[in-house]
Amino acid sequence: MGLLPEFGNLFFTLGAFVVALSIIVTVHEYGHYIVGRWCGIHAEVFSLGFGPVLLSRVDRRGTRWQVAALPFGGYVKFLGDADAASAGADDAVMAHLDAGQRRRTMHGAPLWARAATIFAGPAFNFLFSIAVFAGFLWVQGLPADTPRVGQIHPMPGVMELREGDLITAIDGQPVPDLRAFYRVAGEMAPEAVSTYAVDRDGQALSVQGPHPIPPRAAGIALNSAARDAGMQVGDVVLSVDGAPVTAFSELPPLVSSAEGAPVALQIWRAGSTLDLSLTPRRTDLPLPDGGFETRWLIGLQSGTFFDHPTRAVGPIEALPLAAGQIGDIVSNSISGLYHMVTGAISTCNLSGPVGIATTSGEMAADGLGSFIWFLAVLSTAVGLLNLFPIPILDGGHLVFHAYEALAGRPPNERILNVLMSVGLVLLGALMLFALGNDLLC
Repeated sequence: MGLLPEFGNLFFTLGAFVVALSIIVTVHEYGHYIVGRWCGIHAEVFSLGFGPVLLSRVDRRGTRWQVAALPFGGYVKFLGDADAASAGADDAVMAHLDAGQRRRTMHGAPLWARAATIFAGPAFNFLFSIAVFAGFLWVQGLPADTPRVGQIHPMPGVMELREGDLITAIDGQPVPDLRAFYRVAGEMAPEAVSTYAVDRDGQALSVQGPHPIPPRAAGIALNSAARDAGMQVGDVVLSVDGAPVTAFSELPPLVSSAEGAPVALQIWRAGSTLDLSLTPRRTDLPLPDGGFETRWLIGLQSGTFFDHPTRAVGPIEALPLAAGQIGDIVSNSISGLYHMVTGAISTCNLSGPVGIATTSGEMAADGLGSFIWFLAVLSTAVGLLNLFPIPILDGGHLVFHAYEALAGRPPNERILNVLMSVGLVLLGALMLFALGNDLLC
């Protein structure tokens, strides 16, 4: 009976992983399918999963849509393909096709149609991510550019601010807009009580409240010491190893000074005081210039003690912002891989299937919104991975197509088979290395 919760967590994690992977694979493979169809290439099979077929149906175009028993991937098999990877043509099938039918195969279609069909998989992953990020911006909006107090979060100590107050100054420093609010807050010395000049219903008042950026957990990072210790969003750190804390800026140096040794935290949660022991983890953080900084962290994310009122975001504004988020994920991922290869940061930053499954479960446990956000991040990662110029991946196929465009002929069949085998070995080695990270790091 004592093991039942552990089994429950395991099945929940596996279920979240399968759902996440199935959605990402469906998006990716549907990109191949629909663009191939638009380009006149016939898909014989659209499969979600591998192995024995559990469910299937044939549509009016002659494509068999199926769900297989092993839900860890999927594929689209086009007419004339020798296998699910479209690595080569089935000579026996191709020999019995006339010119019109060969045009409907992946290997008989024009170069532009083949390249577009291959590129569509990663492209649909990126488009899915952009749609999700833009949807979040459209639903949630963006913080308005005025430091007006929205919903106030529970906090210990003095709290004289009210929802709707417009903050005009903090400790005598003017804050005409939100950017100035954060600049002043970041420069303030830690203190238990701050003085706020506010406009309340047209009346100028001076009130007191906590530090603008208190030691409150606005978020808990995944796979972090804080999450493992059971900390929750809204927890307020009162002390670290007995040293009182009044501002979030005090936490990083106190945690770093422990150099990986356990730290004792006293936290305030909904009126109660709790004692926790956390072991900071060595973490590589991306820097704005593209490099990385290694620090000891417990996984708390900072924020103010109140929500900012938001303004509506239209699609014209949301789409470029969402595309910018995709660009940030891609650039940080490439920078991270480069720094791992050069040895600047630990290779433990590369997660495998176990790490992705664990993250899937944690994000699903955080709520539907968090899980959908994670799907967008994972979709971007899958799209990027598939564009790597490794034979057997979409990027490898695009390299072969580029060679054909320049040379005027496809690569030699024997050389192509060797390269595909090398690509399969490289991909397998990468997966085993990532799996080793999951188990050993």
